[in-house]
Amino acid sequence: MFTTGDNIPELMYNAYEAVNFYFEDQNVEIAMENLKFEIDFKQFFQYYRVINAKFLAEKIGMNPTLLSQYVQGRKKPSEAQTGKILDGIHRIGRELSEISLIHRG
Repeated sequence: MFTTGDNIPELMYNAYEAVNFYFEDQNVEIAMENLKFEIDFKQFFQYYRVINAKFLAEKIGMNPTLLSQYVQGRKKPSEAQTGKILDGIHRIGRELSEISLIHRG
């Protein structure tokens, strides 16, 4: 079983539909929250181009060249490096979610 999508949200929804179609004959329905989706660094940075790998490397104290090799798929990060990168991504996400912009009319 496989599916495709033009973007990550569409791919997730299509996978949800495909899984439920697969189990339809057994009268089983899988909830979206019970599906787990994982992407690699290359896919992440291709989709979320707004996050610059060099900026992220500087933010988390990692060599930008090393992170670039992870992003390009030339090297695979260790579990500890993966955690460090993911923590940095989450930290940036929290920072962005706390921003308030002033609108002056």
